[in-house]
Amino acid sequence: MKTVVSWLITSVAVAAAIWLVPGINLVGSSSTLDIALTTAILAGILALLNTFIRPVLQVISLPITCLTLGIFSLVINTIVLYLTAWIGNTIFNTGLEITDFLSAFGASIVIAIVCAILNAITGVKNEEKPNHSI
Repeated sequence: MKTVVSWLITSVAVAAAIWLVPGINLVGSSSTLDIALTTAILAGILALLNTFIRPVLQVISLPITCLTLGIFSLVINTIVLYLTAWIGNTIFNTGLEITDFLSAFGASIVIAIVCAILNAITGVKNEEKPNHSI
């Protein structure tokens, strides 16, 4: 259940970024159902990349992230968003059109903020595992 709620939160965050940030557009979506399906696919791709690729990028860029006091992590989020758009456009033939780096940078900030707010409201990330010790 936690995974489904997290995926829905990411879907809402991606939809908010598409709606709020100029230069971020959906490709291959015309009806409301297509838009919802495309957003769900993009959220799934983004979740997979955040799970497997983003930690590798964080380790590789650790020195520059330390020098910039963590601000470079926003650039990593932008790179992951570009990868999400590329995978969606290449494999699923539907995805994001990103016009420039600043649009992707703004979208990654919007996604991070919306995810943080919705995770705080739902408490998905703060759930503790049950203690089975004796």
